[in-house]
Amino acid sequence: MALISIHNLLLNFGGPTLLDNISLVVEAGERLCLTGRNGAGKSTLLKLIATEIEPERGSLRFDSGVRAEYLPQDLPPDMRGPALDVVRNGRSEELVPTHRAEEVLSRLDIDVAAETATLSGGAKRRVLLARALASGAELLLLDEPTNHLDIDTVLWLEDYLERLTLGGGCSVLFVTHDRAFARRLATSVAEIDRGALIRHDCGYNEFLQRREKRLQDEEEQRALFDKQLAAEEAWLRRGVKARRTRDEGRVKRLLEMREEHMARRAQAGSVRMGIDVAARSGDLVAEVEDLSFRYDAAAPDIIRDFSTFIMRGDRVGIVGPNGVGKTTLIQLLLGKLQPDSGTVKLGSKVQVVYFDQMRAVLDPDRTIYENLGDGYDTVSINGSTRHLTAYLKDFLFGPDEARKPVSMLSGGERNRLLLAKLFAAPSNVLVLDEPSNDLDADTLELLEDLLLDYKGTILLVSHDRDFLDNVVTDCLVLSEGGRVQEYVGGYKDYRAEVAKRQAQSPASAGRDAGVKTGSSNGGNANGAASAAERRRSAKAKTAGPRKLSYRELEALEQLPNQIAQLEEEQATLHRQLADPELYRSDQGGATAASLTARLQDIEDKLVASYARWEELERLAAESPG
Repeated sequence: MALISIHNLLLNFGGPTLLDNISLVVEAGERLCLTGRNGAGKSTLLKLIATEIEPERGSLRFDSGVRAEYLPQDLPPDMRGPALDVVRNGRSEELVPTHRAEEVLSRLDIDVAAETATLSGGAKRRVLLARALASGAELLLLDEPTNHLDIDTVLWLEDYLERLTLGGGCSVLFVTHDRAFARRLATSVAEIDRGALIRHDCGYNEFLQRREKRLQDEEEQRALFDKQLAAEEAWLRRGVKARRTRDEGRVKRLLEMREEHMARRAQAGSVRMGIDVAARSGDLVAEVEDLSFRYDAAAPDIIRDFSTFIMRGDRVGIVGPNGVGKTTLIQLLLGKLQPDSGTVKLGSKVQVVYFDQMRAVLDPDRTIYENLGDGYDTVSINGSTRHLTAYLKDFLFGPDEARKPVSMLSGGERNRLLLAKLFAAPSNVLVLDEPSNDLDADTLELLEDLLLDYKGTILLVSHDRDFLDNVVTDCLVLSEGGRVQEYVGGYKDYRAEVAKRQAQSPASAGRDAGVKTGSSNGGNANGAASAAERRRSAKAKTAGPRKLSYRELEALEQLPNQIAQLEEEQATLHRQLADPELYRSDQGGATAASLTARLQDIEDKLVASYARWEELERLAAESPG
């Protein structure tokens, strides 16, 4: 049964038509993912279905009695009152039952009595999401429902929406840039591409394959058309005899081909990113020892007794629930906050670039051009000087948009501008706090490739599971009470290890739910080498100056080559583990486990080798002769 039918709907805000005579049917029980590039018209289509705006032409018909509840991407300006009241008084006249509203608010970590007007933007979004989920509507229109949700809450939302749509009692039309969320939920996919809407009755992975084939066929057809057009143009130029009355039909066809070519809409451009890389840092990027921090003496620990080493080339994911202290940990590592106890020591030649999820580095009252240039008309990337206008084009900002104030940009556009600004600064350590927010899937994949090729060190905070799995080689997992645990691998490896531990020891299930094994407090038996072991290795000292033995001299000579070989194998393993194809095969899990085990062994050997090398060099320098 069709809950909603759209027929020949057209909408244009000036420039290329945004929605060009599109048609769509949403069936009962369907979970339809609406996808497309940033600015393609996804949010606009949801607003049309929610009757917040009117189309220029076409029809939109709801089945009798169908109610729709809309979660907007932008916050309404008049949100006020207790959160429970906001949820109970949805878009329809029918009040939501109190127990249902309280249950959803609780799961989204919102106090039912909280005054909505005083909440943060992320908390307000969760109130609106609770209103949609608790509404009992037959059709949910969800625009980026995973924004501002931590991974555990996203997993709960996936389960909730699956249960809600069982039996056809509710349908969901959703927009998301979270690829794992789309892969889990979508029973069908509708793509908006250059004004057209193409529906695919399949899951998200199958859609990606079909889209690639469609774009390839389109490219081939256009190449053939261009070849035919060129031949007809050449025929027309050959002389008057070729254009006698009997050939008027051919001339008419040529004119039609010209019009068709002029009306053609090319695919949207792709972001072209590059990172200005600074000189190589020292092997040890950061040493953290017994770090503890709380914001108030009466408040609980945010970070407690955390110790670790971060080595050059590490790509570390920082994971945990909202509010647990991920950004606080970053600020402690960068020296923006001072610990209550313990130390953070940065290595030599470290140059940090920090991507702040609040985008505080951008001035909303200044233009794109002014924010990027800071008074200059050029930027320098890896020794090459480029004009700001040309550089902005790489991030999909045209010359006309460069004079637009930042306050007028969408979330995705602000993220692209912030990436453009930060990547123009030389760095050998990238600290990225939620860089994937509001970026479309194509731009995310390009960012992933760029980070995989980056020669420096990366600290990454993200709730995007695919992004973490594709980029990071280690994870730091934060949980309540200030506990920080270390893991080798990405998010999927962490969940697998937790599941394994829970299967081996059911008593630990409650303790380990939502956190990773390998505690900074001594629980890292199976993960990366423990902080204490690393610390002992890196700080190994001898009692006093002495002459190196023959074996030590031989080791000092051979260690650089051994380390180079280990690093080469380490880089190869990182590329293999970051390849999505590895996890799609039947034996992918076993292969990944084997590669991860080998990677763990190599990283332990590297830590020990670097420590031994530094010790031998020191002894050689202090040797009496």
